[in-house]
Amino acid sequence: MKRLLIAAACLMMAACTTTAVRKAETVRTPEAGATILIVEPRIQLGMLTAGGVTEPREEWSQQARQYVLRHVQNSMVQDSHKFVVGNVDGLMEGRLGQVVRVNEAVIEAIIAHEYNGYAGAKLATKKDDFEWTIGEGSELVGQHFGADYALFISGNGTYASGGRVAAFVVASAFGVGIPLGQQQVMASLVDLKTGQVMWVNYAVAGPGADMREDAGAQSLVESLLKDAPLSVNPNVAP
Repeated sequence: MKRLLIAAACLMMAACTTTAVRKAETVRTPEAGATILIVEPRIQLGMLTAGGVTEPREEWSQQARQYVLRHVQNSMVQDSHKFVVGNVDGLMEGRLGQVVRVNEAVIEAIIAHEYNGYAGAKLATKKDDFEWTIGEGSELVGQHFGADYALFISGNGTYASGGRVAAFVVASAFGVGIPLGQQQVMASLVDLKTGQVMWVNYAVAGPGADMREDAGAQSLVESLLKDAPLSVNPNVAP
């Protein structure tokens, strides 16, 4: 049993964070002096029990939001960007709320049609180009926060409980595999003047990128933003 536990631990540590970038053909780096709105991350995490049930863990979610936001801000400082941090949860009424909901719907559509991985998933009008927009109402968000671009980050996932890991070990002994939980985060950069979704990255966290911890969140954010068209610092690679 001890050897099985060691093998299970090695299997859990074998993977690394994977990312998949999509970007518009006309993507460009925000001009020097532009202000980036960092929308406070919307992250929900839970524990995967031995029976496969997900139990929400708000304390984990809060930790992840705090750490991810901190390292996104650090990245902006390193890239010499002006930025503001905004919370859109209180903007769900009126025209601004409509724009926020449209953005959420567009992100869900991008996940469904760009990342779900089965043949025929891409829309017929978008098979060759990545052209998505949240509409001209995006200008209202820019005016409200005094920003030119917005970086939206959302995520969800589960972490295996001790009982789930034990169940994994027992099942493995009989050649049966059961999931141990997974965490995914998505970032999108939107031009608030036009509504164009300029760039999107979808990351599946590896074991060294536990966003409930400061170091893990830093690793995850580095992977998430490494290909973002955000660098205006000549000493930082785009």
